Amino acid sequence: MGFHAIRILGIDPGLRRTGWGVIASEGTRVGFVACGHVRSSDGASLASRLCELHRGLEGVIASWQPDEVAVEETFVNKDAQSTLKLGHARGVALLVPGLAGLAVAEYAANLVKKTVVGVGHADKRQVEAMVRVLLPKASPDSADAADALAVAITHAQHRQAARRLGLA
Repeated sequence: MGFHAIRILGIDPGLRRTGWGVIASEGTRVGFVACGHVRSSDGASLASRLCELHRGLEGVIASWQPDEVAVEETFVNKDAQSTLKLGHARGVALLVPGLAGLAVAEYAANLVKKTVVGVGHADKRQVEAMVRVLLPKASPDSADAADALAVAITHAQHRQAARRLGLA
């Protein structure tokens, strides 16, 4: 039984900047495809900013044609207003691939860090460094793009483990 490569889009939601990263996963191997971020206008209304994120993510999906999507779960900030705004951005990150008919998985930030770095409380620099080790051709233009690639890697590893357990 052979494997076929699938494209996984990882998304790191944020209202100011939503990171995205696409990898190819075949068996236990992963390879870099593309990454970047979608930015919203700081001075615009919340509705306009969410529309910008929506259009940007639609463009990413249209351009890179992922098979599956993984989104990082929101953590709760001390500032309730910031948490709520992040939640809105996360809603867009879940909605866009859902409307495109794609399967969407969600992963806690600590699980992403533990999967990629080996430690659940790793900092952004450690995550980015390990993403570059695991995907040598990757050149993330922001920490958000690196985090999105880490989310995609996490999905690739966890979906592969689930597949092995299902076949056992």
